[in-house]
Amino acid sequence: MTIDTKDMLNSILSSISRIDYVRPDSIPNIELYMDQVTTFMEKELSSTKRFPEDKILTKTMINNYAKNNLLPPPVKKKYSREHILVLIFIYYFKNILSIKDIETLLAPITEKYFDTGGSFGLTSIYEEICQTEKARIDSLQKEVARTHKTATESFSEAQEGEERDYLQLFSFICSLSFDVYVKKLIIEKLIDELPEPDDKSKKK
Repeated sequence: MTIDTKDMLNSILSSISRIDYVRPDSIPNIELYMDQVTTFMEKELSSTKRFPEDKILTKTMINNYAKNNLLPPPVKKKYSREHILVLIFIYYFKNILSIKDIETLLAPITEKYFDTGGSFGLTSIYEEICQTEKARIDSLQKEVARTHKTATESFSEAQEGEERDYLQLFSFICSLSFDVYVKKLIIEKLIDELPEPDDKSKKK
């Protein structure tokens, strides 16, 4: 096994630089049926797939999100632009958080800002979050590059060649994983401080 760490790092940094977000103005300004929602999400987020056969969103997922109070119910089986924005948040959160945690996190947002009709609503929140994250890409690239440099300096006593290359790759992956682990712990502790969302099913 031959590992070209330079090419690997360049590929990683290049992929980070291409990270973008779904622009609100790219979302149709009309309400969509479920099939149209899944088609739109597939088109807009296909670049985030790891494997071509992966599904971005399915009808079952949408129904489960509504059932678990993550997603406000559609109106006459149609979904608005704000439904799409909530689904995008869910899509990214579900990679690291439980359904319960996502519900707790999103409940105050959907209850106060979903379909308010005012000048400041869910679209404004989404745009500000995405612009803030986009501005962090440069610092993220530098952070990954530093982590990689530290990893390439590890295992100096290992036999030079494939053995050392793999151990350094393992070190790089472990360092990145530790970062994710620590940040996930912090996120969970912050969510644990939030109030439990109301059980909407009991209000019916």
